[in-house]
Amino acid sequence: MTDKSFNPDKQHTLKAATSVSGTGLHTGILADLTLKPANAGFGFQFQRVDLPNKPLIKADCDLVTDTSRGTTLESNGAKVSTVEHVLAALVGMGIDNCLIEINGPEVPILDGSSMPFIEAIEEVGVVEQGAAKVWYSIDENLYLTNEEKRVEMVIMPAREYQITTLIDFNSPVLGTQHAELKTMKNFKPKIAPCRTFCFLHELEMLLDHNLIKGGDVNNAIVVVDKAIDDAELDRLKKVFKKDNIEVKSEGYLNNLELRFPNEPARHKLLDIVGDLALIGYPVKGRVIANRPGHSTNVEFARLIKKHIKANKHLQDVPTYDPNLPPVYGLDYIEKTLPHRFPFLLVDKIIELSDKTIVGVKNVTFNEWFFQGHFPQNPVMPGVLQIEALAQCGGILAINLAGEGQYDTYFLKIDNCKFKQMVKPGDTMILKMELVAPIRRGICEMRGTVYVGNKVATEADLVAQIIKR
Repeated sequence: MTDKSFNPDKQHTLKAATSVSGTGLHTGILADLTLKPANAGFGFQFQRVDLPNKPLIKADCDLVTDTSRGTTLESNGAKVSTVEHVLAALVGMGIDNCLIEINGPEVPILDGSSMPFIEAIEEVGVVEQGAAKVWYSIDENLYLTNEEKRVEMVIMPAREYQITTLIDFNSPVLGTQHAELKTMKNFKPKIAPCRTFCFLHELEMLLDHNLIKGGDVNNAIVVVDKAIDDAELDRLKKVFKKDNIEVKSEGYLNNLELRFPNEPARHKLLDIVGDLALIGYPVKGRVIANRPGHSTNVEFARLIKKHIKANKHLQDVPTYDPNLPPVYGLDYIEKTLPHRFPFLLVDKIIELSDKTIVGVKNVTFNEWFFQGHFPQNPVMPGVLQIEALAQCGGILAINLAGEGQYDTYFLKIDNCKFKQMVKPGDTMILKMELVAPIRRGICEMRGTVYVGNKVATEADLVAQIIKR
């Protein structure tokens, strides 16, 4: 994602397939994992190619069945565990669509970070796809608290996807740490190399229950949080099949040197990137997580996904800020349209592209039609709302027609629905979108009238552009 030509508003996939192989941390089972290109809109899906019918498992927070030792997905009678590091690598590299083939039940742990997956992706490269990437911008604070685990998480409105993590395990070795990711461009250099960590007392419990069959002193940072005797050192030597097990002075088992002073906090941030990939939607918002873990990460992903699904229809609602200057004011509108008072029903244009236009009509009690249309209960006639949409669309059509003066004439209105009354004091936001390129002067548009974030009126309109 460090490439300056990378367009974050387009979907991306891999240029070619790329593979890694390794042992699962918890199962100890050797597995081959292959990342393959996928079509736009595919998202992330795992495929257990070692099972009959090669079942697919979508990377979806609603399919998480276990978070005790990493994140496990299960669907179609198949499961895959420890998915967070590879998902974090895909998100960190700006990839939206990928088929993840695996011939075992657990993603290889490799060195305990996301870096080996990123290196595999960089071997083949990333390619832009034609489809737009639709971001979901968080528009209000969403909170998750778990008093039992002393976890607090919040996502707040922001222009980019940003994450801050804070950890405090009451450990004299770790102390209180925090890590920050201000832009996903920094994921590869600052977060991806950070390895998973555990405390020695957790490691002993896992060993006692035979729950860590693929462990190695090179794939996790082991924090020694208590005095360790010779008998325990001998036991660890046997488990790891190494003679040189020792405790470094700073309280870590004889791992490699820490890659960052706050590597554990950065790895917790890495886990959040991977677990929140399970939302299924790319989000813009700032996450602050205090003492996060896989179970609360997944719970938070479900909370965000539920909010998005409940409010997804609001994504298309234009925002009107009266403080910003309009694209076109009344002078331009009067020059373009053959309408005057009392039949000019667009006050200004606030957005304009080659496919969409957004206009504003302020409805006041002094409108001429309120005198005779439900005078005791003033309601704006629906046909005039359609006329306002048509005038707004006319400006877009005339803009696209080229040099010369043009008028637009109605040919057809379809699928017209009036969903909410428009009354004095309302501000109508008029949105018109081209549904097909203009051919032979025929213009097809989808029109929507919004009042606030609610749809008041919608219709499909067809008009003809004729040169004056």
